[in-house]
Amino acid sequence: MNLKALSHGLAAVILALLLTGAKDAPGPKPVLKIDLSPLNDGKSPAVLSYADVVEPVQKAVVSIYSSKTVRRHLPPYFRQFFGDEDREAREEGLGSGVIVSPNGYILTNNHVVEGADELKVALADEREFKGKIIGTDPKTDVAVVKIEAENLPTITLADSDRLRVGDVVFAVGNPLDIGQTVTTGIVSAKKRRVHLLDDINGYEDFIQTDAAINLGNSGGALVDARGRLVGINSAMMSTTNGSMGIGFAVPINLASSVMQSLIATGTVSRGYLGVGVDVLTPELAEAMGVEPKGLVISTVTPESPAAKAGLKKEDIIVAINGKPVAAFDDLRLIIAQSLPGTKVKVRYLREGKPADAEVTLTKLSDDSAKPDEFVTGVIVAQVDDEQRRAFRLPDEVDGLVVTDVAAESPYRERFRAGMVIVQLNRAPVEDVAGARAQLRPGRNFCLVWDRGGYRYVPFKNGE
Repeated sequence: MNLKALSHGLAAVILALLLTGAKDAPGPKPVLKIDLSPLNDGKSPAVLSYADVVEPVQKAVVSIYSSKTVRRHLPPYFRQFFGDEDREAREEGLGSGVIVSPNGYILTNNHVVEGADELKVALADEREFKGKIIGTDPKTDVAVVKIEAENLPTITLADSDRLRVGDVVFAVGNPLDIGQTVTTGIVSAKKRRVHLLDDINGYEDFIQTDAAINLGNSGGALVDARGRLVGINSAMMSTTNGSMGIGFAVPINLASSVMQSLIATGTVSRGYLGVGVDVLTPELAEAMGVEPKGLVISTVTPESPAAKAGLKKEDIIVAINGKPVAAFDDLRLIIAQSLPGTKVKVRYLREGKPADAEVTLTKLSDDSAKPDEFVTGVIVAQVDDEQRRAFRLPDEVDGLVVTDVAAESPYRERFRAGMVIVQLNRAPVEDVAGARAQLRPGRNFCLVWDRGGYRYVPFKNGE
C-alpha cells in the first residue's frame, strides 16, 4: 500500500471514529485535513525561502482575546474601611489558536481560555467572531473553541510521532499582541516532561523547540517545513519572561485525540489498564535474567482489564501496540490516549519468554479528585448540625454545603463557602460520591440555597 492510500485510509478511520462516537456533540463535526507521510525522503535540497509554506498557515492562525470577572478578596485590615464585600475586577487575556476545520473548530491551550466569560476570536483577515468553549482538558493543556463561520482557512495535521530532532519548525502566533508573527527553529527534543502539569497529575509529552515563543504565542501553531501542524505551542522556559530558545508544544497527535473527545462529549475519557509497575533497573533485570528494557508489573488490580487479560505480577511489559515503554509515563500516556473500550496489544515477558495479550481498556476514573471534592477545587460536606451552626443554615435546608473553594479553582466565580447544593440536574444530592456520579459531561446546573434564598447555578463539568 502506498503512502497516499495509507494516508487516505487513516483519515477515513479517524472520521469514522468521530461520526460513531459523537452523538452528544454540540454541533457539526470538524472535517480535518491529514497528511501522515514523512517530512522528506532523506534528501534535503537547499531552500532559500519558506514564504510559500508559511503563507497558508498564517491564514489559519487566530488571536484569542479572553475576559473574565474575578473577585478580589480584601485583607481583614481593609474590610473595616470598605466593608465585608469582596471587590470585582475585569481581567483580560491574550493567546492564539489554530483553525482545524472549515466550520470553525479551533485548537488552543486550556490556559488561554480558562475561566473566561467572553472570548473574541480575531482572524488573520481582520474578521472577528465571538468564541464558544466546546471543552477543555487541563491535564494536557488543550482546549477547543468554536466560532460560527463556514469555509474558513484550515491547516493540515501531520503525524507528530514522525518528528525528528533537527527538523525545521515554525511557531506562528500573536506574541505580546504585536500582531501575527512567525519564528523559526528546529525540534530541540521530543517527549519532554518538565513538570508544568504535576499539580493536576497531568500528561506531558512536549515537543521542545528553539523557535522563539513569547507571551501570546500560547495556543498557536507549531508547523513543519511543509506547513503541517505538528504541535500546539504551550509554554516557554525563561528567567526573564522573554524567549530564551526553550519553548514547548503539545504534540498534535495528543492534542487531536483530546479534541475529538471534547467535541464528542465535552469531556475526555481515558483508558484504564489496571496495573502498578516499576522500572526494570539493571540490577533487577540481572536478577530476573532479562534485558533491562520495559516495566515490571508489581500489582494487578482485581477484575481490572489487565487481570481479565491474564497479566500477572512479575510480567515485564515491553511494548503497547508496538510502541516501546521504558518509563511509567510512557505507559500512562499511551493508555490515557486510548478510549475506553479500545483493544490494545500488550507485549510482555513472562519468565523471560515473550508473549502477547489483547486487553480491552475500561474508563479511568478521575484520579485527582479528593474524597470531599465536588468539582475541581470545590470542597463540600453533608449538612448536619455542626454545619448548620457554622454557616447559620435554616433547618429546612438540606444537601451539600460548600465549605471551601480553592483560589485556583475554575469554579470560584460560581460557588462560594456557605452555599448549599440542594439539587444537581433536578435530582436531590445526599453525599459527595452520589453528587459526582450525577455529573454529566458538559453542561450541568445546581439548585442552591445562598444568602437567604434559592437560585440556579449553571456550570460546565471540566471547566
